[in-house]
Amino acid sequence: MNIQAIQEEIVDEFSMFEDWMQRYEYMIDLGKSLPLIDQQYKTDDNIIKGCQSKVWVHAELDNDKLIFTADSDAIITKGIIAILIRAFSNQKPQDIIDANTNFIDEIGLKEHLSPTRANGLVSMIKQLKLYAIAYQTQLN
Repeated sequence: MNIQAIQEEIVDEFSMFEDWMQRYEYMIDLGKSLPLIDQQYKTDDNIIKGCQSKVWVHAELDNDKLIFTADSDAIITKGIIAILIRAFSNQKPQDIIDANTNFIDEIGLKEHLSPTRANGLVSMIKQLKLYAIAYQTQLN
């Protein structure tokens, strides 16, 4: 499934909930199902700068596709990174670079986060795209 189709699926899932408390609960559940980062990658090098909580992300290339794993010490933040990883993991680096992130606005996530969490969200997206750029450079 391509990135846009996954993003549309996420938007559809969030639209099923009537209020933001239900959406937060859903994000927490998504965080619980996150493919966890291996302990060896829970290092300062893999912490996303700009997040209030600790968020570790690891990326590796497998058959020309980028596979992300992550973890966070905060349940909401873990849900946020789970959404991003669902959208971008197992995709080609160039597709991640080219992808838009409008689905974040469509589900209303940014406007329902505290300013520090919203900044963290931007930092997470930026880091995933930086990984994609780095691996795309290796492929060229």
